[in-house]
Amino acid sequence: MAKLKAVSGDITRLVVDAIVNAANTSLLGGGGVDGAIHRAAGPELLAACRKLDGCASGDAKATPGFRLPAKWVFHAVGPVWHGGGHNEEELLASCYRRSLELAREHQARSIAFPAISTGIYGFPARRAAEIALSTIKAHVETSGVDVVDFVCFDPGTLAIYEQLLTAAESRQDER
Repeated sequence: MAKLKAVSGDITRLVVDAIVNAANTSLLGGGGVDGAIHRAAGPELLAACRKLDGCASGDAKATPGFRLPAKWVFHAVGPVWHGGGHNEEELLASCYRRSLELAREHQARSIAFPAISTGIYGFPARRAAEIALSTIKAHVETSGVDVVDFVCFDPGTLAIYEQLLTAAESRQDER
């Protein structure tokens, strides 16, 4: 069983096989975690992303990590929240599934995820965390991933992930 944990910090500094970028459809950088990853990886990342010709919401594409400690960056495009009636939950789950598929393809044993779509895309943080955890738990075994870090930028998001992970461990212990 893969080890899932919530951590606080800067995703660009983690020593893991792959980090997931909460990217936009152009893959050409932006604000938040996307901008931080592009700055830390260097201009080679932007050049590699230009060759990918964008990415649809719910999908993910891979590039090398360049100047990052991570070998790979999986650029996942989450949905913009429009109230929940526009397939946002399935698109978000798809980002996590596609990232795990890329992990399998690139033999990544450790992966770090930000809270995809919860920043300027407006997805409710708790519901996004529930989707992230349930999707990863359902698909991590077939990915070959041993360690999953949920990298939380702020204390509120960290508290949500810690609470959900503790509750999941308690349910597992009861079995």
